[in-house]
Amino acid sequence: MKKIFITIGFVILGALLLFLVSYKNQTDNFSGFLDTSQNQNQTPTYPEQVLISVPFTSQAPFAQWEDDRFQDGCEEAAVIMAVAWTNNQTLTPQGVTDEIIRVSAWENEQYGSYHDTSVEDTVDRIINRYYNYPNVLTSRDSTIDEIKKQLALGKLVIAPIDGTIIGNPNYTQPGPPRHMIVVVGYDEVQQEFITNDPGTRKGENYRYNYETFFNAIRDYPTGHKNPILGIEKKIIIVGKP
Repeated sequence: MKKIFITIGFVILGALLLFLVSYKNQTDNFSGFLDTSQNQNQTPTYPEQVLISVPFTSQAPFAQWEDDRFQDGCEEAAVIMAVAWTNNQTLTPQGVTDEIIRVSAWENEQYGSYHDTSVEDTVDRIINRYYNYPNVLTSRDSTIDEIKKQLALGKLVIAPIDGTIIGNPNYTQPGPPRHMIVVVGYDEVQQEFITNDPGTRKGENYRYNYETFFNAIRDYPTGHKNPILGIEKKIIIVGKP
């Protein structure tokens, strides 16, 4: 009887070893398949064109450029467009005018200024705190491909730019050195970003060459015409709920 149990034990042990060897071979083959099928250096592919329907407004809907609240209202206008898009809302000149006045008054009360706001402060103060909207993040070192990727994913990009080098003839020249624009799409054939530019009444779906636009991206400090000490390619990414 003892020999029978020993024999059975050896049979079970042998079967177990055979199973483990077979399983290892299968997993090795599976891992090898994954390694050969996934190219880490593969260039990402995106749709040839993306255009997100976003309501447009100028930052001065009634050409109130002499009023600092509108002259310096690009951040507010950019956020208003983005938030309206997330809520599937439309915009009217009077509604935007009233909203920029409200946001500016709130900023002045909370922070002592409504003039220029950096990428981080635009997110923290206006998007998160004033609008209580959470589905937003910042990218500290953006690229042309990252902007296209976010747009292809159905998200908006808000970019701070140096308007003096972007070449928009509709600006009062030489253009605003501190400005924010909503990027709503891109066109691979024409190599252009499509934007809602609040700095001009002709800014709806306004196009900029990829390189021209990216070269103009430059964050600026919060305050009133504070010195810009470096070039930081920060952007804001806004998604729907």
